[in-house]
Parts: sequence; C-alpha cells; structure tokens
Amino acid sequence: MFQQLKNIDTAFKHVRSFSFLLIIACVAISAYALYTAHDMVSKSQQKIFVLANGKALEAIASDRKDNIPVEARDHVRMFHQWFFSLDPDDIVIQNNISKALYLADGSARRVYESLKENNYYTGIITGNVSQEITVDSVLVNINQYPYYFRCFATQKIIRPSSVTTRSLITEGFLRNVARSDNNPHGFLIEKWTTIENKDLKTEKR
Repeated sequence: MFQQLKNIDTAFKHVRSFSFLLIIACVAISAYALYTAHDMVSKSQQKIFVLANGKALEAIASDRKDNIPVEARDHVRMFHQWFFSLDPDDIVIQNNISKALYLADGSARRVYESLKENNYYTGIITGNVSQEITVDSVLVNINQYPYYFRCFATQKIIRPSSVTTRSLITEGFLRNVARSDNNPHGFLIEKWTTIENKDLKTEKR
C-alpha cells in the first residue's frame, strides 16, 4: 500500500511540474503573440496608400526631421524652376510666377516687381524669348534655424538668333510653415538674394 501511495505522490509531482511548464509555455506564447501583433499594428499605421491613376501605391510615413534636407532642397529647386522658367506668353509667365511666390516671402515679390517695372517680362513676350533653368545643386544647412541655403543653377536664355548661357547663384533662408496645395513642403523662402548672375557663353542659332 505504501508503494502505491508513493507512486501516486510521484505521479502527482510529475503532473504538477508538467502543468507549471504548460502554463509558462502558454504565457510565453501569449506574450510573443501580443508583441508581434503590436509590432504589426505599429508598422501598418506607418503605411499610407495613395490612389494614382486607379492604382494603389504604398507610401511610408516618417518623421519630418528625417526628410528636412530632401524636402528643403526640393522646395528651393521648385521655386527656382517656377520663377525662372519663362516663355513668350503672358499667361505662362503669370502662372509660373504665381506658383513661385507661394513658396517665398516678400523678398521674391520685390524682385518680381522690379523686373516687371523694368519691362523684363514685356521684353520676353515681344522678343519671343524663352528662359530655362537647370538647378545644379542646392546646399542646405539644417544645423541652424531658419535653415540657410545656397542654390547653384544654370540659365539658358533662348532668343530667335542666339542662346545665352548664364550662371546663377542665390541664397536665402527657409522657415517652417503649414503645408498646403500651393506649398506642399511646408517651407517659406526668406531674405532671398542673388549672389551671381553672369553670362558664360553666347551661341548663334
């Protein structure tokens, strides 16, 4: 009888040990499942799907500070593209300048008004002149705020009889503002000035 009781006690200890191990395993599996689910939810919240031409394209959400240099350079590039890309068409000029002025403060507007008073845009229209710009590089210092930038670009002034290539260097500062359809990057160019704008060469057509 004592041997039977001893066997029962041993069996009970084995069952208890097995139960503890089973409980620990269940807790570990549950904790892993909760962690995995939380991680998947966090990652899914960082994904944005944009509908373009009937197709869902995935975009990844990120902190603004991670993209400041990229967005700042593109903002400066867009401004110069709009401000300096001109054709002999009053509507094209007005549309481009209007888009550019949304990206900068009064310093850009003063340059525009000065050019307008000097009949620069009238000369483009009457002379059938086109103006193109290629932004070669944009340097942005994000270690200070407002962010200082310097833009290096090349202009082409296309006349009926010649093509003039000019170098253009400008500088200014970028201040954070609210994003909008007119200002998608959420920057405003301030104290914009031209450092250099000189002829490099002129070729006959």
